Amino acid sequence: MDFSKLRTTEGLDVDGKRVMVRVDLNVPLRDGVVTDATRIVRIAPCLLDLASRGAKVIVISHFGRPKGKPLKEFSLVPVAGRMGEVLQKPIRFAADCIGPEARDAVEHLAPGDIALFENLRFHPGEEANDPAFAQELARNADIFVGEAFSTSHRAHASTEAITHLLPSYAGPLMLEEINALRAALEEPKRPTVAVVGGAKVSTKIPILTHLVAKVDKLIIGGGMANTFLQAKGVEVGKSLAEPDFHDTARQIMAAAAESGCEILLPDDAVVAREFKVQAECNTVPIDAVPADAMILDVGPKSVAHLTHVLGSCQTLLWNGPLGAFEIEPFGEGTFALARAAAALTKAGALVSVAGGGDTVAALNAAGVGKNFTYVSTAGGAFLEWLEGRELPGVAALLSE
Repeated sequence: MDFSKLRTTEGLDVDGKRVMVRVDLNVPLRDGVVTDATRIVRIAPCLLDLASRGAKVIVISHFGRPKGKPLKEFSLVPVAGRMGEVLQKPIRFAADCIGPEARDAVEHLAPGDIALFENLRFHPGEEANDPAFAQELARNADIFVGEAFSTSHRAHASTEAITHLLPSYAGPLMLEEINALRAALEEPKRPTVAVVGGAKVSTKIPILTHLVAKVDKLIIGGGMANTFLQAKGVEVGKSLAEPDFHDTARQIMAAAAESGCEILLPDDAVVAREFKVQAECNTVPIDAVPADAMILDVGPKSVAHLTHVLGSCQTLLWNGPLGAFEIEPFGEGTFALARAAAALTKAGALVSVAGGGDTVAALNAAGVGKNFTYVSTAGGAFLEWLEGRELPGVAALLSE
């Protein structure tokens, strides 16, 4: 993609214009209350900037998976309330995203006002990328702004079809996400290192295949590392592994060797006989895992080695934990390496970019979520970018 063709909202004349902003408000709710407003906080600068410049701001988003039907449990009403609190502005709520309710809400907007439309996925046309549904959305706007990188891997009406109907621009958060990933993968400071963890090789084959051609060093952790170890003839006891993917692991290692990428696997491991909180555990060399034990975390020797590796690199891309971080004490390896990465970032020695749901949770648990250069809130879009795939919601924002 030619990112020189990406038009942004900076300097755009929006005074008196109806500006429709596609965001991602797919936030967690419990008993009708937003429990994590991170995504609302992240879009606030864009919305407030447009409003301060005289735009009539119309916010659109999906929420959950109502499968094309209006269901109360997927309404954006509770989110509108939290938006108002975060933005410290009244939010006009429209009970539908198209039709009379939407038109009425827009007609009552003054320059600087903000409206939120009801869940886009209450209509089947959204996920079907239906041009007619996109046309109905576009009737209420003069300008479209894509501000939801996390949904840009989907060609839906509100991310792709609508861009053919309105002058379309990338918002500041969208631009942040794109620039961060380009800085880590397309135009990095070298040497570069990627940390890829998680349970299964089978779910991350495209990512691993793409990364070995892009980075100088690849750290593999979590259950995935067990499959690679087995493929090298190392016994991993009762650890989670995928024997059917030994050949795949060997192919990835061969591709890495050919492209000059060093693959790093654990030197030692924390093992236990039970997978439960505070299970009795001990640390063993990676080639001495007992037959009746499971690898649940990397050991201190591995952490020391990997910390040294990070210190020799200038760019870090992180996706996935090194162990079962959700269960104490098996997050210590992930947390220790995350703190090391954060310290190097703070010292100006490392550009660190992380993303993926488990990754964000692990970094936050380590207390360093705010200390990386950039942490993406995107899930599927982040992963597809790591696979080297074109994202339709980003491509749609490039001018012809």
